[in-house]
Amino acid sequence: GAGDAAVFAARGPAGRWLIGASPELLVRRRGDIVTCHPYAGSAARHSDPAADRAAADSLAASDKDLREHAFVVDDLRDRLAPLCTELSAPARPSLMATGEMWHLATPIRGVLRDRDVTALDLAALLSPTPAVCGTPRAAAARLIEELEGPREFYAGTVGWCDAAGDGEWLVSIRCLELATDHRHIRTWAGGGIVTGSDPDAEVAETDAKFRTVRRALGVDSAP
Repeated sequence: GAGDAAVFAARGPAGRWLIGASPELLVRRRGDIVTCHPYAGSAARHSDPAADRAAADSLAASDKDLREHAFVVDDLRDRLAPLCTELSAPARPSLMATGEMWHLATPIRGVLRDRDVTALDLAALLSPTPAVCGTPRAAAARLIEELEGPREFYAGTVGWCDAAGDGEWLVSIRCLELATDHRHIRTWAGGGIVTGSDPDAEVAETDAKFRTVRRALGVDSAP
């Protein structure tokens, strides 16, 4: 289920489409107010209520996931701080639920110093976040180029910006690319690797993230 995710469809080159339901707000600008809501640190949900609650509680107490989340929040705050007269975020993340996953999430709110800075400017400044790229950004991006195939639209950003500079941009996760023939698709999922990550757990988390697209396509029978 998409839950509170923002559903999008964006035309790409050569007649391809990027279609998805992203739960993660990269940045929103309304006047001089800027808002981010990063997600980092995740756990698969369960159909059994007790197991689902246990997974949420375990995530909220996980040192590894809290550190992973802090990398992202700190990076966004550091990038926004020079542009803002005020900037605030809770000291600890909250739990957010999608249909398939629990996530650690932190709302960040700022007041822009200069209203000439548009939502598109902010998206270009903040993307890619450490949640999908890593930190330090340049070194992580080089490793991604070496170790992964092309990500295409995955883990980028999709959104809009109007003539006044207001707009909203999402991290392009929980998405698929529809090919030019409108018959073939490509989809992606991933997890953040930090000190203390367990490879088997990361694979299981990544598989759970695929469920959003698989269920949308009617090819997932998991409970």
